[in-house]
Amino acid sequence: MDDNEIIRLYWQRSESAISETAVRYGRLIYHVASHILRSPEDIEECVNDTYLGAWQAIPPAKPQILSSFLCRISRNLAIKKHDYIHAAKRNPSVSISLTELEDVLAADDSIDDRYSDEELADCINQFLETLNLDQRNVFIRRYWYFESIKEIMMRYKMSQSKVESMLFRTRGKLRLYLEKRGYSDESK
Repeated sequence: MDDNEIIRLYWQRSESAISETAVRYGRLIYHVASHILRSPEDIEECVNDTYLGAWQAIPPAKPQILSSFLCRISRNLAIKKHDYIHAAKRNPSVSISLTELEDVLAADDSIDDRYSDEELADCINQFLETLNLDQRNVFIRRYWYFESIKEIMMRYKMSQSKVESMLFRTRGKLRLYLEKRGYSDESK
C-alpha cells in the first residue's frame, strides 16, 4: 500500500491505517527511536506512541512525505521520553550530537523570538540542499538519526577522520549559512 492510500485511511478514520503504517514504516520508526532510547520497552512504547501521534495528527494534517512525518513524530517522542527518563543523566550519543550543534544554532532569546522553529527548519533544509550527497547523508545520519560516528563509518565505508572532518566542515558551513540569514549569534 502506498503513502497516499495510507493517508486516505487515516482521513477515513479506519483503524487499518495504523496496521498499514506498521507494515510499511514500523522498522524505520523503530530505527529512529532506537538511536535515542536504549531500552527495548521504551523503544516499543515510542513506536506505539508514534502510531497514536499519527492517528491524532491526521487529519487535519496531510503530510506530503509520510515517512518524514512519522520519523519526526518518533524522533520528538523519543527525545521527550529520553529526557523524562534521564532528567539529569543524558544518553552520551544524543548529548554529544546535540552538543556539537550548540555552537551553530542560536541560543540568544531575541533571535529565537524573531524566527519560528518552522522557519529555522526550512532554512536548514535549504542549507542541506546545497551539500553534496555524501555530506548531506552523513550530516542527517548524525544529527537527525543520532547515529554514532562508527555507524556512519560502516554505513558509508569511510574512515573515522573523514566522517569527523566532514561533520566539522559541514557544521562550519551551516554556521555561516545561518549567520547570513540572521539565525546565529554572530558574537560567538
